[in-house]
Amino acid sequence: MSAEPPTPVLDPLDETPDDVEMPLFDHLEELRQRIWRAIAAFAVATVICFIGVKPIVQFLEAPAGDVKFLQMAPGEFFFVSLKVAAYSGLILSSPMILYQIIAFVLPGLTRRERRLLGPVVLGSSVLFVLGMAFAYGVLIPAALRFFLNYGADVVEPLWSIERYFEFVLILLLGTGLAFQIPVVQFVLSALGLVSPRQMLAGWRYVVLVAVVVAAILTPSTDPLTQILLAGAMAGLYLSGIGLAVWFLPKR
Repeated sequence: MSAEPPTPVLDPLDETPDDVEMPLFDHLEELRQRIWRAIAAFAVATVICFIGVKPIVQFLEAPAGDVKFLQMAPGEFFFVSLKVAAYSGLILSSPMILYQIIAFVLPGLTRRERRLLGPVVLGSSVLFVLGMAFAYGVLIPAALRFFLNYGADVVEPLWSIERYFEFVLILLLGTGLAFQIPVVQFVLSALGLVSPRQMLAGWRYVVLVAVVVAAILTPSTDPLTQILLAGAMAGLYLSGIGLAVWFLPKR
């Protein structure tokens, strides 16, 4: 008689603690409820931000210094206020939105994946805030100084408030998202999809992609802002490699 092959032993970290069967319609119903809760949180946060929108507007106008803003059409500032309130509401409600996403996917995660959840969420939140702070403190002032100095002897700076806030809000959100690069690298390396050595080997392509992405994310066309953002993204990429090497076991 031939011996039966040994039964493979499943790593406890690869098990799902909440492995409970749920009908498809129950999954869809839960998804619908969580989407509505996220929408409700966003709506409430947006209303709160709209009520107190003027201090937010003044805070975002601060990098422009003494530049005068013009309302070029009736109701322009009102619609700008709505836009500012929506962006601010999205940021304010992001913890609740993130909680709803995590609560929906958590039952299907293994113990190994759950161990990554806390560091990933914390790191992503911190990096998003740092990205917006970098945009507000470095990118936006650098871009505004470039534009002001370029035409200082020719034109007087009177800016449309709508165009200014399109520039500021897109740059803030885009930079916050760009700062998620180390988190993506950490997750890919932790799941064994890409090793730190492979990441480092493709640094030339990363620099090229960083320049292209910086050109897309920056609403202005000045080279200084694009160089600063591309440099920050390249530095974050190298930091992500360092995090993967330091915190994850060698594969």
